[in-house]
Amino acid sequence: MSAQPIRVSFEFFPPADAAMETTLWSSVERLAPLAPHFVSVTYGADGSTRERTHNIVTRIQDETTLTGAPHLTCIGAARGEILDIARAYWDQGIRHLVALRGDPPRSSGGYTPHPDGFAYAADLVAGLKLVAPFDVSVAAYPEVHPEARSAEADLANLKRKIDAGATRAITQFFYDTELFVRFRDRCAAAGITAPIVPGILPITRFAQVQRFAQSCGAAIPEWLRERFSGLDEDAETRRLIAASLAIEQVQALVRHGVQEFHFYTLNRAELTYAICHTLGLRPQRAPPVATAVQIQ
Repeated sequence: MSAQPIRVSFEFFPPADAAMETTLWSSVERLAPLAPHFVSVTYGADGSTRERTHNIVTRIQDETTLTGAPHLTCIGAARGEILDIARAYWDQGIRHLVALRGDPPRSSGGYTPHPDGFAYAADLVAGLKLVAPFDVSVAAYPEVHPEARSAEADLANLKRKIDAGATRAITQFFYDTELFVRFRDRCAAAGITAPIVPGILPITRFAQVQRFAQSCGAAIPEWLRERFSGLDEDAETRRLIAASLAIEQVQALVRHGVQEFHFYTLNRAELTYAICHTLGLRPQRAPPVATAVQIQ
């Protein structure tokens, strides 16, 4: 596949019930031996999962040899409150953060900065770097953030985040490899030297991915729709096609020189594990993972 070692990271989200909690920890246990660079844990659109995010990431940090990376957003909190959370994470040994502006609640009518908070992700990154030398990941949008005035403005915003101290940019998911390559070239031309890490979303349910794409501005190519056409009641064939497509995608990206991938797992391990195997990753270690965790 590649002369250089491949590095991966995985994203999980706080489960909403006991059954989903079991699935989460089973997936963590399955993927942990692949020795990811870090595993991130998402944050609810309105900050509603803050406590559950904290509980999951600290459990990962304390009870496994994985590196936990909680998401932090600008939504619904003052600067001091966010920085206090960051200090607490540092004191707990957490060194990686994912800094995002965050999505407002759907009922809010759009994003409005907190009057005493960080206005945008670049401001949040700068604040976090004053607290401690965190390894900070930020978001990038190969197909342009849906709220950006233009592609140029979106790229300038990404550069501000990197200049503020971010370590890497993780992209929104995409299914057009050439689109990512062109975006990476534009980043380089703009003077962005931090790694641009492709975000990979294996397709477990096509209708779900379509909803995700609509909300974040990602395109669903017609050829991709055609691949899943007529398979609504055929889960097994969908899984086979999803695995094949994702493997094709990462192999194409490796041919373009990509050495690092971030997988949006949706708390499920099967497809992500298969793709990583194809990338040449093999189990390195098996940290102990709690399979039954009470998340308040």
